[in-house]
Amino acid sequence: MTGNANSHNGEVCIEVSGLWKIFGANAEQILSSEKRTATREAIQEETGCVVAVRDVSFNVHQGELFVIMGLSGSGKSTLIRCILRLVEPTAGKIIINGEDICSYKKNQLIKLRRNTIGMVFQHFGLFPHRNVIDNVAYGLKVRGVAKEERYARAREVIEKVGLKEWEDYFPDTLSGGMQQRVGIARALANDPDILLMDEPFSGLDPLIRRQMQDELVDMQAELQKTILFVTHDLDEALKLGSRIAIMRDGEIIQTGIPEEVVTTPIDDYVRDFVQDASPAKVLTAGSIMIEPDVIIYEWQGPKTALHLLRTAKKDHAPLVTRARKLLGLVTVKRLAELIEKKSAAIREAIEPDIPSCTPDMLMEDLFCLAVATEYPIPVIDDGGKLVGEVDNNTILSSMVQYREAETEEVKSKKVVAKVKAKVEPGKTEPKEPKTDA
Repeated sequence: MTGNANSHNGEVCIEVSGLWKIFGANAEQILSSEKRTATREAIQEETGCVVAVRDVSFNVHQGELFVIMGLSGSGKSTLIRCILRLVEPTAGKIIINGEDICSYKKNQLIKLRRNTIGMVFQHFGLFPHRNVIDNVAYGLKVRGVAKEERYARAREVIEKVGLKEWEDYFPDTLSGGMQQRVGIARALANDPDILLMDEPFSGLDPLIRRQMQDELVDMQAELQKTILFVTHDLDEALKLGSRIAIMRDGEIIQTGIPEEVVTTPIDDYVRDFVQDASPAKVLTAGSIMIEPDVIIYEWQGPKTALHLLRTAKKDHAPLVTRARKLLGLVTVKRLAELIEKKSAAIREAIEPDIPSCTPDMLMEDLFCLAVATEYPIPVIDDGGKLVGEVDNNTILSSMVQYREAETEEVKSKKVVAKVKAKVEPGKTEPKEPKTDA
């Protein structure tokens, strides 16, 4: 199961409406004047104010992992801090569990932060003088939870994030990935309804980063927290997000499931942003499946099945029950052999070891299935009901394109490495040009 399930039916947990954050003097006056519609650059040049978040609206459903992504300076980190009111919004509403927290007093905010929302930062924010278990239990201590209870809870979440037997170690003895696990455990210890994660993995080595992403997916499958996740990394967003919101200059310019964002970008900015994303990482079996030309029902029998296949000029078809539950795949050859034996048991004509998949399986995960069979891969729902099939050629041709793209990337890296290798000893290596990323 991947992290990016395509739909969520939970109730709305976070609702942001018309949110603005403008840094500078007299920021509120900008919103009540014609400057409201001016560009960020024009406002800054004329007033000295910086529009960090501009009229942002979106909602997050209960149990959803919602990703906000954008380049540096796009406003994503300011936005997530506004949601916790670590940064005070200039205007707009932030409704959490039905209440507008923009009207909260200090004591209400403290209660919200202690009980409802957990925060995980890029820079772990651990207490260096406290060991792992004391760091994790700290929030519970602040809430006044009894020592025995808070340490029992801390040990439980420490084990959940894979740090069992590291309880007595101090942060400076841990790797970056382990420190981030402590940060996540600390956020989970209070059992919050909502997790806000601001680029939590961006400071980690690539291998550790991928491992942490996998662990977050597994954790989310188990705990079903509502997570608002900020990142500038497209691959991370595609891997984790149920839905993705792309920001530019303080505005959300497109929101959708990963597949929509990659395959139907709303404008040239998004198109350029996602151009290097492999479709294999976002396209699902459900998006490329087709209805089988022929479906054989168990009650039809071998002779009828053979007739239907020959009439349609097909050599195979899925076999299903009356309720369309998949039993397997039958072929003309096996049906003919069955009839020759004068057997009416159509299940004996099922080809062995034919794999199947679910609609949310990513295309890159279908590759290994495609090479294991010469037949289309049946697509079934959670109840085993046939909902379509994925043509083998579609998967394999996509795999070729995917591999070609990977090869080009490797070639590019090798060229860069060769250029760097030619730098003479003692000389400064040429600096790479700066980018907005």
